Order: sequence, then C-alpha cells, then structure tokens
Amino acid sequence: MDLRKLTDSEWLVLCVLWNGYRALGDITAALRAQTGWSRNTVHTYLTRMAEKGLVLIDRESSPHRYSAAVTRAACEAAERRSLLDRVYQGAAGRLVVAFVRDGSLTAAERDELRRLLDEMEV
Repeated sequence: MDLRKLTDSEWLVLCVLWNGYRALGDITAALRAQTGWSRNTVHTYLTRMAEKGLVLIDRESSPHRYSAAVTRAACEAAERRSLLDRVYQGAAGRLVVAFVRDGSLTAAERDELRRLLDEMEV
C-alpha cells in the first residue's frame, strides 16, 4: 500500500476514523456536512479503502465497525515525503526555507525551528 497516493476523499474518511467514529451511520453523519455524501457513498469508500488496506472492518459486530488500518503519523510522513520528492527533489531544507520566506511560520514555530536547529549542531 502506497500511502503517498491517498486521495482527498480517502483523507477525509481517515480523519473521521482517526477521530473515533466507528459505525457506518456515525461516519456518514460526520462526513455529510463537509461532503454531502450518502450512506451508500460512504459505504463504497469504506469498502474500497478496506480492499486497499487502509480501513479495517469488524464484520463480527452488528452493525459493522470501521477503523483506520493506518496511523495519522504514517500518512502524514508519506505526504511529507511525497511533497519533498515532487516539489523539492527531496531537499527538506528548501521546503523549510520556503515556509520561512513566505511568512507561513508563527513566531512560536520559528522559535521551535531555531531550537531544533541548535540541537542538531551539537
């Protein structure tokens, strides 16, 4: 399973599962406001994602219970790696410089970055 190829829709479903929703009805309700998806659409996504190894289905329970088969941390790491590879040719420093130059970092984030860089030079 290549976590770098998650679709936006798969991300939405996984975010709901990472927040603890388990039954199809609860998952549908959590996604409906943002997506407008019907129960059938959500069920289709969950089934396809289970086939990809992204979702676990507990078929022993009634109703069936769904959970993420992958962690948020693993998916975030795969997305970072994908961004670095596609846009910055694997150069993390260039990505950080871009965020700093764009003014995308808060003062607290800049302080944390300084602290991390200082620790690395030890």
